[in-house]
Amino acid sequence: MNTYESLQIGDSFTFDRVLTREDVDTFAELTGDDNPIHVDPEYAADTQFGKPIVHGVLLLGIISKVLGRDFPGYGSIAVAISCRFLRPVAVGSEITVEVKVAEKIEKRKHVKVRIYVYTGGKMALGGEGTLIPPTGDDGTVEM
Repeated sequence: MNTYESLQIGDSFTFDRVLTREDVDTFAELTGDDNPIHVDPEYAADTQFGKPIVHGVLLLGIISKVLGRDFPGYGSIAVAISCRFLRPVAVGSEITVEVKVAEKIEKRKHVKVRIYVYTGGKMALGGEGTLIPPTGDDGTVEM
């Protein structure tokens, strides 16, 4: 686990995952977002993408998992995330989430990070976040 004190500007972390049809269907069911571009292969075949694409907000959910559990560490709290969706991610594709420490904010003990999602070697999402990293060995944070 990385605490505010142990994190350094430039520290980074990557996480790989394949986003399956089941992942997309479960997300659609949970949110009610059953836009056919995500869940209907026949419909998606006739679009500019040619196949179903992953919900952009599902990508943000994966980012949230990385920030809250993996890096900086278990119990981190994201206080802001902003991004741009740069290209679609096809259902069944492998993604790589990359997080890089960009700035440390001493006054609040927050950390700013850059966030990237890649698929097929190309950036699909770019953004940034502000986090409260864990402060102790037990994963707690100070508010």
